[in-house]
Amino acid sequence: MSTLQRLTDLGLVKPPRWLPGNVQYETIMGSVAYGVSSDTSDMDVYGWAIPMKEDVFPHLRGEIPGFGKPARRFEQFQEHHVTDRDALAGHGRTYDLAIFGIVKFFQLAMENNPNIIDSIFTPATCVLHCTRVGNLVRENRRLFLHKGAWPKFKGYAYSQLHKLAIKTPQGKRAELVAAHGFDTKFAYHVVRLVGEVEMILLEGDIDLQRNNEQLKAIRRGEWTEERLRSWFADKESHMERVYAESRLRATPDEDQIKALLMQALEEHYGSLEGCVVAPDRAVVALRNIQAELDRVRELL
Repeated sequence: MSTLQRLTDLGLVKPPRWLPGNVQYETIMGSVAYGVSSDTSDMDVYGWAIPMKEDVFPHLRGEIPGFGKPARRFEQFQEHHVTDRDALAGHGRTYDLAIFGIVKFFQLAMENNPNIIDSIFTPATCVLHCTRVGNLVRENRRLFLHKGAWPKFKGYAYSQLHKLAIKTPQGKRAELVAAHGFDTKFAYHVVRLVGEVEMILLEGDIDLQRNNEQLKAIRRGEWTEERLRSWFADKESHMERVYAESRLRATPDEDQIKALLMQALEEHYGSLEGCVVAPDRAVVALRNIQAELDRVRELL
C-alpha cells in the first residue's frame, strides 16, 4: 500500500479519488535520503502515479489540440505538514507529499530537475512503495542523465547560496543561524548539489550518500560561510572543465526516454492501440531532414 493510500484511508489527505490506487512509486527524500539524518519523524515523500488513459491521451475524450477549452490534466498533488499522530508508537510523524503524474515526472527528469532526479536515485532503503512499473523506471534511471545536469544543478546551488544571503530564518533554521552564524542547511545543500552533478558528469550515476560525512560536518557548523563560498568558487571552475570533458550525452535522448514512457504506460494500461499511431520511419526521416534544411536556411 502506498503512503498516499494509507494517509487517505486515515482521512488525513484528500487527493483525487483515482490517485491513491494508481501510485507507482514513492520514496523518502530530504536529509534521510542524503544520509545526513536518521530521524524519520519528518518525512519528505516524492512519487509518481499514472492517471487515467484519457488524461495522458486527451484525444481519446475528443479533444482537438488548439480548439476550445482543454480539460485540465493532472500534473501533481502536493500536501505539506500532514501529521499522523499515531505513527512511531504515538510520537507522531509529519509528511510533506509530492506525487506527480507520470508525464510531468518524465519531463522534469528529462530536464534533469535535481529533486526529481534525486528521487529515482535514492537508496533502496528509502523506497516506500514501488510497483512493477515503478521498478521498470527506477532500473532505467540512468537513461535520464545528460550534460544538461550541470547548468540545472548549478542553478539550484546558486539558489541555495542566494537564500543563505537573503532569507530570514525562522524556527529551527533560526537556531542554526544563532549557533553557527549562518544557515548550515542551505550550506550543505550547495555542496551536495555540486557533488551529485560531478558524479553525473564523471560516472553517469549518483550515490546520494557517498559524501554524507562531509555534509554532516557542514551541517554541524564545522565550515564557516567564508569557507563555503571559497570552496564553491574553486569547485565551479573545476566543474566547468569536468563539464567540457564529460563523455555523457550533451542533451537527453528523447526518443529512448519516450520509449521508456510508452513501455511504462503499456505495462499499466495494457494495449495502447488507438492511443498512439507509430509514424512511418521514412516519413519521419524526411521531416527531420527538411527541418534541418530549414534551420540552415535561416542561419544563412
